[in-house]
Amino acid sequence: MKYTVRNSRPSDNGQLSDIYLNVRRQTFTWVDPGKFRHEDFLAHSQGEIVWVAEAPEGEIAGFMTLWPADDFIHMLYIRKEWQGEGVGTALLKALPGWPGRRYRLKCLVNNRSAKTFYAGRGFVVTGNGTSAEGDYEELSFIPA
Repeated sequence: MKYTVRNSRPSDNGQLSDIYLNVRRQTFTWVDPGKFRHEDFLAHSQGEIVWVAEAPEGEIAGFMTLWPADDFIHMLYIRKEWQGEGVGTALLKALPGWPGRRYRLKCLVNNRSAKTFYAGRGFVVTGNGTSAEGDYEELSFIPA
């Protein structure tokens, strides 16, 4: 399926907040769902570039944010019904210089499907740590 990837608009913020809240509650089952709030998206994406992937009918299927100063992918969230349909790959291809540029991200160890997704796109483990949501691995995409 073909997705249109574009920069987000202020009018997208409600849908992006919904996606961020719902996917975290569905995925991070080991975290108290009450810790996730609708207003988190706007707070957590301050200063970041935000891209959205639109399905052919115009529905926002997912989004990605980048902290550009460090080439750090902060968020990549796909609606449950669109996962496994190429949305995440389409968003990664929107990154400036992809795939010839190094990018980093943190992925929670318990998020096995995300770890599999990133490994399949060439990301490798380059560090680890602990966050409020649990242990994570730092993953890096290192161009060949």
